[in-house]
Amino acid sequence: QVQLVESGGGQVQAGGSLRLSCAASGRTFSSIAMGWFRQAPGKERELVAAISRNGGNTDYSDSVKGRFLISRDNAKNTVYLQMNSLKPEDTAVYYCAARAVVNINYLISGPHECPYWGQGTQVTVSS
Repeated sequence: QVQLVESGGGQVQAGGSLRLSCAASGRTFSSIAMGWFRQAPGKERELVAAISRNGGNTDYSDSVKGRFLISRDNAKNTVYLQMNSLKPEDTAVYYCAARAVVNINYLISGPHECPYWGQGTQVTVSS
């Protein structure tokens, strides 16, 4: 089992920045591939960013590429999502998710791959 707890959400004006954190426990963190997802009202949950077990591989959705940065600190059992140049369309509940994997280069590509989820944190971007 993996427990995930997000923090760092809030309200910000367009063009501003936020950093989300997700603390993991229950399993060796370096054995877990991580991802950040978001879900806006009336929309499906979408993958925003993913990072491999050792942080060597990352991937981003086209909508956030160049603005968001995913990173992880395996010593602190934490994954981060730095969000810059925020837009009103980034408003959503953000979730971190995890999957235990063997392949160190594995990247999560969809919500169906993730058995472990955090409770979510609200991000609201006002225009």
